[in-house]
Order: sequence, then C-alpha cells, then structure tokens
Amino acid sequence: MFDEESTRIRKQQKFLQDVEHAISDANREIIQAHIPRLDKASFVAFATRVAELRAEYLKAALAAAQGNDAVEYTALRARREAFEEAKAAFGALERAIERGYVDIAGAD
Repeated sequence: MFDEESTRIRKQQKFLQDVEHAISDANREIIQAHIPRLDKASFVAFATRVAELRAEYLKAALAAAQGNDAVEYTALRARREAFEEAKAAFGALERAIERGYVDIAGAD
C-alpha cells in the first residue's frame, strides 16, 4: 500500500514537472516571437512611462478632489485605468524576464 502511494505521488510529481517545463517552453517560444530581445533602455523607458501615468493619475485625483465635477471623475477613472494597465503590464514583463522568457540584450 505504501509503495503504491509513493509510486503514485512520484508519477504525479513527474507529470507536474513535465507540464511545468512544457508550459515554460511554450511561454518562451511565444514571447520570444513577439519580444526577441529586451535592452536596458527600453525597459527603463517602459518603467518611466508607468511613472508618468502614475503621476498623471495622482495629479488628476488631486484636481478632482478640488471640485465636484463628474467630468473630472470620468477623466480620473481613465487615468487610473491607464496607470493600472501599464503597471500590470510592467509586472508581467518583469515576471517574463525572471522566468527566462525574454532574452536580455547585453546580459550575455
């Protein structure tokens, strides 16, 4: 009974490792087709744009707090959504780099 359970667990672990490896390979292949190489300048430019969107959102929030105009809150929502999307995309790119899905220019 114990041997059967150990065998089953080993098979499950092997299966999960194989699947994880296949998923990693698929991510790398697909992402590489869209982003063959990333360099420091483009990564920093992306981070800078996220910072700009954050600043625009906060500036709009402070402006909206000064008045009660619904149009200001509509603009605020648009700024927040733009910032949040850019921030999420930046995080996704960071994870892709960490997982080796993107080659880094100059990191050879």
